[in-house]
Amino acid sequence: MLSDAQVIPYIPVSDMARARSFYEEKVGLKVKEIYAGGVIYECGFGTWAFMYPTPNAGTSKASQLFWRVQDVAAEVADLKARGVIFEQYDDPRMNMVDSVSTAGGAKTAWFKDPDGNTLAISQRL
Repeated sequence: MLSDAQVIPYIPVSDMARARSFYEEKVGLKVKEIYAGGVIYECGFGTWAFMYPTPNAGTSKASQLFWRVQDVAAEVADLKARGVIFEQYDDPRMNMVDSVSTAGGAKTAWFKDPDGNTLAISQRL
């Protein structure tokens, strides 16, 4: 059953070299495996994401994936120090302070990769 199957996020990119530089140097992901023309990145608790080349990269307006973290503010500070630029949303329901939204039972911060894919880090409250 699908309810028992592992879910694997895909990250569509147009330029593998540029994307690898961003994800490995700025975001800090580690390569687990080069596979089928793409890269598998190992993440926490045995999870992973697959980055692959496609001309459709960056076409989704929705978030591609979230990382669940223990301290959003610390992660934002670390990523900003590496050159990651965070999104700033002008929506009073989001309560944005220092790139972090506190709403809906979580603290969340969003950023985009070089293709415009929206990524997020989130801390449940």
